[in-house]
Parts: sequence; structure tokens; C-alpha cells
Amino acid sequence: MSTETERKIRFEKLAREYSTDLYRYAMWICGNDALSKDLVQETFLRAWKAIDSLQSEKAAKSWLITILRREYARTFERKVPPLTDIDGVVIADEDELDPEDRLERKLLRKGMASLPKKYREPILLQVVMGYSCKEISEQLGVSKSAVMTQLFRAREMLKSKLQEDGVTGNVHELF
Repeated sequence: MSTETERKIRFEKLAREYSTDLYRYAMWICGNDALSKDLVQETFLRAWKAIDSLQSEKAAKSWLITILRREYARTFERKVPPLTDIDGVVIADEDELDPEDRLERKLLRKGMASLPKKYREPILLQVVMGYSCKEISEQLGVSKSAVMTQLFRAREMLKSKLQEDGVTGNVHELF
């Protein structure tokens, strides 16, 4: 196998394995389907160019998320993207939720979107992407204890917001 063939195989594996996660994360941070798809495409373009710098397959997901976050930040350098109300964004679920669960999910998304960026990013990385505190710490370039504090405060803010919005069930079960 040639070096170019190995690079292609390695890249295709990354694309297959992480494209859905990248798209989901992009939707959470920007709330726009077209921009999310563009971000994922740009992420993979940059990943292809730098695939040789990826030292470990275990670090691939974090590496790709970092590229995506930086690419999203670049969109603000180029132009200001139109804002989209994420309440209207529909992400297909495998199982259909009953109306009460849909309302709770909508209120949770609205609450998460309303958090200050300092608290929104860590909670999204944990809840949506399934990252550990250590991985979030590496992604955001802050200490693990800072991440734990931010996650705690984000949850407290969300609990308060959800209770204000009338979510009467066990708020702890939502996240």
C-alpha cells in the first residue's frame, strides 16, 4: 500500500466514524443546517490536509472537534452569519417522543442555548458529544476543576431556568 492510499483509508475511516457527531455538534453551536454542513465539510478539508499530524486514533474525535470549533470561529472573521432560532431546528430522533417529552426537550435546548458561552460550551461537549471532564478541559484549554465548576454552574442555571419555565418533573433526569 502506498502512503497516499494509507492516508485515504485513514481519512475515510475518520469521515465515516465522526461525520454524524461533527454535524450534531455544529448544529448545537450554530443552529443552522447549511452552515453546519459547511463547517463539517471545512473541518474534513482541513483534517485531510493535516491528517499526518494526527498522532493517535484515540485523539481523532477531539482533534476534529477542535478543528470544527476553530472553523466556526473563522466564520465570524469572514462575516457575521445570520442568527437562527434553534427552537425551530428539528433533529430527527430514532424514537418519536410524546408531546410532553418534546416540550421538555425544547425547553432544555432553549435553556442550554441561553447560557453564557462560558457555560454553554462545556455542557454541550458533555451532553451532546459525551466528553469527559478531562476531554472538555483539553478541548477548551482550561483546568479540569474549572470545567467541573462550569458544568456545575451550567446545570444549576438550567435547573433554575427549567423550573421557571414550568418543568415539573425531576429536572435531574433531563441531563
